[in-house]
Amino acid sequence: MKAQLTRRFGAAVAETDHHEKWQRATLACALVARDSTGALRQADALERWLSGRFPEGCSTTRTLASDDELLGR
Repeated sequence: MKAQLTRRFGAAVAETDHHEKWQRATLACALVARDSTGALRQADALERWLSGRFPEGCSTTRTLASDDELLGR
């Protein structure tokens, strides 16, 4: 799943919980875009793709941060 998200969306992906469980995972994905509209569009597409792959259930949470916020400016 991590490799597919990276290839398809260019996301940086890390497994953050439920390590090595066969039927469950918690992943963190980071996307980069020129503006918030592009970032939201990418996140929408990623969520749609995940929902299509896991129709029985998956949940997502988003955080949108600017480069100033990330760099502490």
